[in-house]
Amino acid sequence: MTYRPLPEGLRIGESEIEGQGLLSDVIIEAHTNLGLTHYKLKSGAWLRTPLGGFINHSEEPNCELMNIAKEKYLITKKDIMPNEELTLKYTMYEVEDNAKV
Repeated sequence: MTYRPLPEGLRIGESEIEGQGLLSDVIIEAHTNLGLTHYKLKSGAWLRTPLGGFINHSEEPNCELMNIAKEKYLITKKDIMPNEELTLKYTMYEVEDNAKV
């Protein structure tokens, strides 16, 4: 068996959102687990896999992340059509409320 950085049926291509994105070549049914996107290292930092590296943000995403122990998996929320970009709703940081009352 050879290493595949992306699941069969997915490719990296030009994004209408930003730069490059993760696109489907096939119909993918809702609630499909596409695989591991992130793994938490002993240091607490997240290691991003190739699958997790090209997913762009959308306010109306068609995928979500499922946390299982020290891993995150990409799950489709709806049917994905060929040439459709896979998206997540995400933030780059956690907002802390440091306001003093």
